[in-house]
Amino acid sequence: MQTITATDLSRNFRVMLNRVEFQHEELLIVRNNTPVARLVPGPATMTATEAFADLYRTLPQEAGNSWLADSRLDDAATGEVRDPWAS
Repeated sequence: MQTITATDLSRNFRVMLNRVEFQHEELLIVRNNTPVARLVPGPATMTATEAFADLYRTLPQEAGNSWLADSRLDDAATGEVRDPWAS
């Protein structure tokens, strides 16, 4: 964890914020040689693509095939688009 004065933080705020966000560093902010705050990275985020990236590993093969068939909006036999909300 890097220690930085409040003055230096205000002078280099963008750079320090980028270090926290992108390099996941923690900053200890001091004023008059007294710690006043810690700046820590926020929780990790994930895109939908990343969230579903390893879905195939968690489903059994049969469930994966069933999910794929259910997710298609066209009837493979006729080529017609079907209503996904119809029962």
